[in-house]
Amino acid sequence: MLKADVAVIGAGAAGLSLAHRLSGHPGSRPGVHGEHGVPGARGARGGPVPSVVLIDAPPGPLRPGPRTWCFWEAGAGRFDAAVRSRWRHLRVRPPVGPAVEADIAPLRYKMIRSDDFEALVSRDLARSPNVRRLEATVDTVEEIPAGTGARVLMTPPGGGAAELEARWVFDSRPPGSLPAARTTLLQHFHGWFVRTAHPAFAPGSAELMDFRTPQPASGLSFGYVLPTSPHEALVEYTEFSPRALTASGYEAALRHYTADVLAIPLGDMEIVAAETGVIPMTDAPLPRRVGTSVFRIGAAGGATRPSTGYTFAGLQRQTRSVAAALRQGRSPVPPAAHSARARAMDAVLLRALDTGRVDGPELFCRLFTRVPAVRLLRFLDGRTNLWEDLAVGRHAPVGPMLRTALELPGLPRRAST
Repeated sequence: MLKADVAVIGAGAAGLSLAHRLSGHPGSRPGVHGEHGVPGARGARGGPVPSVVLIDAPPGPLRPGPRTWCFWEAGAGRFDAAVRSRWRHLRVRPPVGPAVEADIAPLRYKMIRSDDFEALVSRDLARSPNVRRLEATVDTVEEIPAGTGARVLMTPPGGGAAELEARWVFDSRPPGSLPAARTTLLQHFHGWFVRTAHPAFAPGSAELMDFRTPQPASGLSFGYVLPTSPHEALVEYTEFSPRALTASGYEAALRHYTADVLAIPLGDMEIVAAETGVIPMTDAPLPRRVGTSVFRIGAAGGATRPSTGYTFAGLQRQTRSVAAALRQGRSPVPPAAHSARARAMDAVLLRALDTGRVDGPELFCRLFTRVPAVRLLRFLDGRTNLWEDLAVGRHAPVGPMLRTALELPGLPRRAST
């Protein structure tokens, strides 16, 4: 039987980030890669480096496909070596009328592709003295009766059975089902990485939300363009709505957006790669502690901001805190990635969008028009104080939002279907 101080299940963004922060690599020490306050190889208070086993699913349906993560931050970041592109200017386009331009300095909007992120972290982990990686399908995680850890039962690629005993287990796998919620929308999208024969993009600005798309009956839709050169970009079609589309539905929506809205002839364009995703946007409480020694991290542990779908920044806050606690000998309960006030505001927005009381494109365009861009991004990341939240909130439609806030406490939570 294998033994370790820490078992990390899943080698996606959350699992890799936690393993990297617990490794003996220099990037795990304070002040490196633009981060501060992360204990170093012996810990800020002299704590030992824990032994870590990172369990990745074998190639197949349990391992997620290539995907893209975006976030905003000021200055250098921990994973800048994996950042494919970054932008200082963002653009939001209403259904009709002029675009809203935003300079987000000193912030930068950064894009990381999962393959680049995994390659960077894997190089560091390969040199780590305390992190071991293995491939296996995790079947069960069970508490050790004495309360001194947990046991991970798994099946290696060749078959058979294997066990790992760890003092702490951090599970980043998607849950089988979501807890009951008052509102659950899906952020679902399909995107193409394209290359054009003629210049078609302005690489200095990212199209964060382009609402010149047909709007669904419930929720909202928008285009999303991240240009990396005049000839190359990620072009996506995104919806916030109760149900995902069919493959042909995404294809038709993206073709319409590319050819009819962006006016890029399909014959002038090569599709280099594609990505598809579904992100639950829910006010369901996602438990971070599921046993005495077992925790959930990343999207499974509530790192996704319910109102936006952004996850990468939230899971970095979680894994940074967990790594600090482990090195300092404290109980490593993952913190809430977003404050209770932020989650309450998100619950109101989700309900208002789902009921149709609020016009989504009009709301987001109004906020980007009337709120300073840096403050708005800090608000969307849950980094604003109460007074700043109120300053942002006064630009939302007060009547519908207030009505929604008053009705929420009386609504039952229902299981997702």
